[in-house]
Amino acid sequence: MAGTELYEKFMALHTREGGHVLPNAWDAVSALILADAGFEAIGTSSAALAATLGRLDGRHSVSAKEHLGHAALLARVTGLPVNGDFEDGYGETAQDVAATVNAAVDHGLAGIGIEDTSGNTEAPIRGFDDAVNRVRAAVRAAKGRIVVTGRTDNYLQGRPDLDDTIRRLTAFAEVGADVLFAPFPPDLDSLVKIITAVAPTPVNVLISPADHVLTVAELQKVGVKRVSLGPALYANALTALEQAAQALQRGDIATATAGIGFGRVNDLLAAAS
Repeated sequence: MAGTELYEKFMALHTREGGHVLPNAWDAVSALILADAGFEAIGTSSAALAATLGRLDGRHSVSAKEHLGHAALLARVTGLPVNGDFEDGYGETAQDVAATVNAAVDHGLAGIGIEDTSGNTEAPIRGFDDAVNRVRAAVRAAKGRIVVTGRTDNYLQGRPDLDDTIRRLTAFAEVGADVLFAPFPPDLDSLVKIITAVAPTPVNVLISPADHVLTVAELQKVGVKRVSLGPALYANALTALEQAAQALQRGDIATATAGIGFGRVNDLLAAAS
């Protein structure tokens, strides 16, 4: 499955009643576990991928080639639609963003996110016109072959400006973005204002508003169409590893080695091969 058919399959998850949950994997086995749990699509996480490579997220430290290969692996082993969390589109110009979108289609991705970030810690958010032009270029390159998510990171980058966030998301929708995303609005009221302002374009939420973690049902009730987890599942797995390491340091081998067992891993890999 590729191109328009894959676009339509992935987009249908966003337009149906209730939308869907898009958990983010960080390697083949985590993707297989999520697929086996019944999720219908998965996402990459730029932060989790960077961490697995010993790098920081949002600094252009992971190349487009590396992320494309990673996302293609997740799609290949699971057979599920995969959404690529592709930072700012991997390039300084709008034309570079378009090239990344075309490459994502060629690698079999179902969706791609384009942020308004810059990778510059001193000026982390791009100017309005630049940000909109980059999403416009992504949409033109996508041509209905891949779902484009337009994302503003105002809140993540310490710019708590709801009006500017809505202005950017509205502009992204006007140039054709299929899905809109502003990680961690401060509260539910702000989230509802975003959803209302950009309707009927589907809105993705990263976990919840910043002040309180809600349930999937609570998010769906206010109109959220996609719930993503970013690096949270990866951090959850690392929590288990840290606890196991502490147990081993105490001499408690049984606790340190408790888990699903590697036979389960082999079974998942065998089923995917």
